[in-house]
Amino acid sequence: MLDQQTLTAYQQDGAAVLRNVISLAWIERLREGVEQNLRAPGPYAKHYTPEGNPGMFFGDYCNWQRIEPYRDFFFHSNASALAAELMGSPKVNLYHEHVLVKEPGTKEHTPWHHDQPYYPIDGKDIVSLWIPLDPVEKNTCVEFIAGSHAWGRWFTPARFVDQKTHTTAQDSRFEPPPDFEAERAQHRVLQWQLAVGDCIAFHGLTVHGAPENASSHRRRAFSARFTGADARFVLRSGFMSPPPPDSGGPQPGAAMDSAAFPVLVAA
Repeated sequence: MLDQQTLTAYQQDGAAVLRNVISLAWIERLREGVEQNLRAPGPYAKHYTPEGNPGMFFGDYCNWQRIEPYRDFFFHSNASALAAELMGSPKVNLYHEHVLVKEPGTKEHTPWHHDQPYYPIDGKDIVSLWIPLDPVEKNTCVEFIAGSHAWGRWFTPARFVDQKTHTTAQDSRFEPPPDFEAERAQHRVLQWQLAVGDCIAFHGLTVHGAPENASSHRRRAFSARFTGADARFVLRSGFMSPPPPDSGGPQPGAAMDSAAFPVLVAA
């Protein structure tokens, strides 16, 4: 059970730190999965570090069906129960996982963005658990703009590699993203030092980004993404990431319940 202070912080800020909620056994299992993922990247894998630059920024997602430790974590850990508490939802669906690895010395930043405009999902019940698989110093931790999930604004998705907006991404709510780094002083920015076993919960509309990895150790993170009872599958015009499933997904306008997005906690 999460304490009320943590739940209130999540509801008000759109991001909250959860201390010592993931067991070391599950951390080890996810580390196995990430190393397997690095050896055999999936079809959506990206290397964001240009050739010749130090370090390595690797990202991949939607591999839970082929990487057993990921699948095991989703179906047998306490993560879905945490998601149910955070969303206040009687039902939880698996959406996908997103793995992000920044090796020591990596210079690339993760640009400011929020996730839900990339997704084929409408509704308020969407939460990610950003789970570090290595200790994270505060100055290398992902950052969040407190309260941005409640702005009622949807920013056009942008590419991580060059931060240019996707010109094909269309939705009547979309607007060009501001220069959040230039506006930094205008916002309350949340960032934490994390131990193994901690994680950060954040809403699908919470604006976030991450700095370079200037530390001397790896920064591997497994982001587990979930939807709740009010989430509905939609097909936006143009770019969506991850792309909608070719088969096994719900019909547009329907609840997420499907082979592609299985129910983990039943109402």
